[in-house]
Amino acid sequence: MIIVIRKKILVAILLFAIVVLSIIFFIGTRDIKSVFNSEDYNTIISDNIMLRNNSILSKNQEDIKKLYDLDKKYGVWAYEHEINKMKYLHKWSEKQGIKFISIKSNPIINWVKEYEEKTTLNLTVSTEYKYVYKDDVESISTFRIGTYHLIDIQNQNDEWIIIKDWYDDPFADILSLKEEYMDNIKKIILEGKKDNIELSERRKKAIEYADKYIGAADDGSNDYKYNKDYKNYNSLGGDCANFASQALHEGGKFEKNYSWNYIKDGTRAWVNAQGFKDYMIYSGRGSLIAHGDYNKVLQSSYQLLPGDFIAYEKKGKVVHISMVTGIDSKGYRLVNCHNTDRYRVPWDLGFSASKIKYWFVRVNY
Repeated sequence: MIIVIRKKILVAILLFAIVVLSIIFFIGTRDIKSVFNSEDYNTIISDNIMLRNNSILSKNQEDIKKLYDLDKKYGVWAYEHEINKMKYLHKWSEKQGIKFISIKSNPIINWVKEYEEKTTLNLTVSTEYKYVYKDDVESISTFRIGTYHLIDIQNQNDEWIIIKDWYDDPFADILSLKEEYMDNIKKIILEGKKDNIELSERRKKAIEYADKYIGAADDGSNDYKYNKDYKNYNSLGGDCANFASQALHEGGKFEKNYSWNYIKDGTRAWVNAQGFKDYMIYSGRGSLIAHGDYNKVLQSSYQLLPGDFIAYEKKGKVVHISMVTGIDSKGYRLVNCHNTDRYRVPWDLGFSASKIKYWFVRVNY
């Protein structure tokens, strides 16, 4: 009897404790937006990015300004970043003789952390850009940029405002071309033609690999992933040379050797941009087409074939590698690369800062 009573008392105490803990938990978390589900956040983020994209297309700075908390330092930085992006894209389009007609993004929420004052989201965003040349509005060209965001949002007066948005954006740069060169540059570009180029099977396979494992710039067909058989070096200085090496080995069937190798880790020639460029030229696996600033090499860029690569030099050091993967309606070369992931992007877009020099290298398949 005593045992039965004690059991009843124990059960009652346990139930009371559960109720008390539940109340404490509810009170402690009532200001956190835990009632939100992934669909709510998807809507908030999608609407925000769509407004940003449309504002960039229309050059509407005021609409962009509404999205950010300009009373906070990181909010100001994020806003200024988008304004610089807008200016860069329109300045580049003027140089190119093109018009952007569409910018659409597919944001993917990787995780969400909710706090009393804010919500932090980790995003992968694939953004598709469409453009036409002003003298050929029927031919639409498309490219994609993939970015990785850490973004903080806050509900202010029933509006979700950005208080921080950290991501690596290639368009926050400054287009540094002298005005006296612009007319000649535009003339060269607009006179370009898309030639039918016969590619070897090895070139085609290298391009297929570069298209498949393009990461955040994917269209979703490969789940926005890199090849998991290789380390991702983005947090270790950049994955561009590693990606180019993969495409040449896995797709182009170049054999590994002592200098150019990957076994759990890559050699300098495999993973370092400067090392990769030097190795390809000095080994004979690549041949130099041209080297110099944009004005000097623009005409030579039309010699590049899909499957060749471009090395980008800054202050005397190669800092980036991209692979030529396509040609637009005017014959302008398009590239794929990692870091800020790019799919079929015009070769100089995002690499137009002052004193950048380009190495055009023919790959000898």
